[in-house]
Amino acid sequence: MERKGLTPVDLVTCIGRLNRVYEVLNRKRGLSLRMVRHLHKELGIPLVLLIR
Repeated sequence: MERKGLTPVDLVTCIGRLNRVYEVLNRKRGLSLRMVRHLHKELGIPLVLLIR
């Protein structure tokens, strides 16, 4: 996020509501397959990093 200058609000389109974005960032919720696909497609994040 730092490299691309993204904020949590920028991830809403890929992950869902803002509260869900914060849950994912704080590792209280894992990424769903849908989220992984969106993050990979929209932000170009390698799948290997998202699936770990």
